[in-house]
Amino acid sequence: MLAEALEILDEDERLNRSASAHAAEIVLELCDRRPLRLLSHCNAGHLATVAWGSALGVVWHLHERGLVESVLVDETRPLLQGARLTAWEVAEAGVPYRVQPDGAAAAAMARGLVDCVLVGADRIAANGDVANKIGTYGLAIAALHHNVPLVVVAPSSTIDASLATGAEIAIEERPPDELRTFAGATITPPDADAFNPAFDVTPADLITAVVTEHGRYRPS
Repeated sequence: MLAEALEILDEDERLNRSASAHAAEIVLELCDRRPLRLLSHCNAGHLATVAWGSALGVVWHLHERGLVESVLVDETRPLLQGARLTAWEVAEAGVPYRVQPDGAAAAAMARGLVDCVLVGADRIAANGDVANKIGTYGLAIAALHHNVPLVVVAPSSTIDASLATGAEIAIEERPPDELRTFAGATITPPDADAFNPAFDVTPADLITAVVTEHGRYRPS
């Protein structure tokens, strides 16, 4: 059992290193400017995977080659995975970064501060629709409007061929108190209702590339 568990860990790292290496080359094909200014949403680094990461793995590959100017880290409300996890990872790696409110992402693109958006995926439908942390859909809309590529990086196990489209992906709704409170203090009327989905679905036509360990995913 231990040997099998260790093999699963090794495989996860290999797949994510491979997927992010493919994605790094695709990003370099898509972006003319060097070094790059990247935008990250939620956490897709070694804290979310094993030892390397999927979307943040692209940052590590590019940083090793001196091709990253900075990373804009969406704080990722309401649980702040970006501010608490991604910011720590890029800081530990010595990558220049800034944390920004989720709502500032479109403004950053409008000001020309973003060359590419990098996100992971929790599930990918057969047609290439992607379920990821809430806020990804809005990022994709803003990125398309500002002609900024959005690249999704995930192992091929994330693709669920049984789902024709993202409309079939069940979306978790989180407890209202995640929005009604902050740092232990209530910040809304105590009986306020809340819409608090954990994920959203980004249609394939808003995504520049979905990349796995096999390279760019092309829906059949």
